[in-house]
Amino acid sequence: MSYLGIDLGTSGLRALLLAEDGSVLGSAEHSCTSQHKHPGWSEQDPAEWIAALEGAVAALRDAHPEFADLRAVGVAGHMHGATLLDSNGDVIRPCILWNDTRADAEARHLDALPGIRDISGNIVFPGFTAPKLLWVREHEPENFARIAKVLLPAAYMNYYLTGDYVADMSDSAGTSWLDVSRRTWSEELLIAGQMSDSQMPRLVEGCQPAGTLRADLASRWGLRNSVTVAGGAGDNAAAACGLGALNEGDGFISLGTSGVLLAARDGYHPDPASALHTFCHAVPDRWYQMGVMLSATDSLNWLGQITGQKPADLTRALGDELRAPGRVQFYPYLSGERTPHNDANIRGGFTGLGKDTDQSDLTCAVLEGVVYGLSDSYDALVQTGARIDRLIGIGGGTKSRYWVKLIATVLNVPIELPQDGEFGAALGAARLGQIAETGASPEDILTPPSIGERVLPDSSKTADYEAAKAQFKAAYGPLRQISSRG
Repeated sequence: MSYLGIDLGTSGLRALLLAEDGSVLGSAEHSCTSQHKHPGWSEQDPAEWIAALEGAVAALRDAHPEFADLRAVGVAGHMHGATLLDSNGDVIRPCILWNDTRADAEARHLDALPGIRDISGNIVFPGFTAPKLLWVREHEPENFARIAKVLLPAAYMNYYLTGDYVADMSDSAGTSWLDVSRRTWSEELLIAGQMSDSQMPRLVEGCQPAGTLRADLASRWGLRNSVTVAGGAGDNAAAACGLGALNEGDGFISLGTSGVLLAARDGYHPDPASALHTFCHAVPDRWYQMGVMLSATDSLNWLGQITGQKPADLTRALGDELRAPGRVQFYPYLSGERTPHNDANIRGGFTGLGKDTDQSDLTCAVLEGVVYGLSDSYDALVQTGARIDRLIGIGGGTKSRYWVKLIATVLNVPIELPQDGEFGAALGAARLGQIAETGASPEDILTPPSIGERVLPDSSKTADYEAAKAQFKAAYGPLRQISSRG
């Protein structure tokens, strides 16, 4: 038996084939492109997702005879995207993606309505799905009138696989239409967003069956058995499943283009004012909360561009020993910020520059600024009562041991780095498929990876970084004033 995990990302699709014992048989990737017709717009043609899926399946089928014994599929997808279908199930217009900001005014309108945050557990961000539909209603009324169903990207993939309109709780929690506490569509939120329950997909938990693979696909793919399609998950929930971040005390920190700090929660503890995201997990009776900053390794990449250096060379030049915080500070708001500021207009900058400032000072400041930004999310999580015993570190930025040691010290939490191997959203999706097909306990399947290194805080520098972090936080007000003039 084998299990297929699909990770539909913004830049491409990755498919991962697992054996029954959880070992990796193979993987395949296909790229996708986005269109940006106007500033702030970001769209994709769902036909590209299907082409990428079929290409990945063909590669796995040709390379691995075990593919013919496929028993389950799970899909993880980038959240919040609005895929609009007509009464025939055909796509009406390109999907409006998570990083599309055109619906800022609609988001502010929804967020100001009484009770919206209380039910959804979250601020209504411009990237969420509900404000996108209000934008379509206002600016494309002919398209809005044709809408029979609205599907998130992962739910659209489920539709292609099963022929049924079905979505999971973790992904649906990012729409501003879901009652995140009760794990059901909210009539009040749908009315506020000018939508109806009939336009929503059926809801299932991520580890439950969503349906069965269409017979024509099973035949074309050369499969021997009936194949279960799991509910699946939003990308971060699936990543948590791949890392075994399931229970209170578990979490991960991701240093990618953006930065994510995620904590699994045994209960529902929203705090919308902090700009934390509070979403359903991909398994029943669990939730997760996360803080998101928009420019994590993107900040280091930016410094590399303006200095003509590779980011890895910038961090390597710092050596292995953690330095005390410097005079120079960097504010990593190159593209605005989400947690905790929810401010699309704020921009970053350096302070404390002098004639003696050199490249290593700038590098340290960028790394420190990103970590201070992530510490805002950490502080917000702790204020909700989250217990964070450890964090698994993932993403390209964790290749810098200096940066990892800095994170551990500022957050005062051990950072565990997985051994080389497979983890992440595609693995989590495949595991969800396995649970859906076998009925296994999530605790038995969603296990953490083998840890290659455990990085501890440097207690000798904790107090110095606490003081520097306080100085960093004090500058937000002046930065916002400067940004508003630009």
